[in-house]
Amino acid sequence: MKILLALAGLNAAISIGLGAYGWHNLGDVPDIRSVFMMGSQYQMWHALGLLGLALLLNAGGPKRALLIIGAMFQAGIILFSGTLYAFGLINIIPVSGAAPAGGGVLILAWLWLAWVGARWKKALA
Repeated sequence: MKILLALAGLNAAISIGLGAYGWHNLGDVPDIRSVFMMGSQYQMWHALGLLGLALLLNAGGPKRALLIIGAMFQAGIILFSGTLYAFGLINIIPVSGAAPAGGGVLILAWLWLAWVGARWKKALA
């Protein structure tokens, strides 16, 4: 279980980082609809991440770390997806730098989850 949790966190962090790299460096200017939909996709993936954290808490996971990671997921969703939603709906970025900051928070949360998974002493049955 520990290795799977660690791999889940690492792969999610890598996915967000490479997604940001590809978005900013590999293509043409995106259309508004695709920006809005990216916000929706990231929100859904991190909603599932929050569900996974709830299950880990229920299984006796380290409460404090998992709650902080959950708070980081929610903050990242608000900053990243919220910015993309605002841009898609009203063509305005409400707070400059909020989306990259949110993405960074999401990456850090997934990396912390990977670290928790690698160090978790309790075996899940």
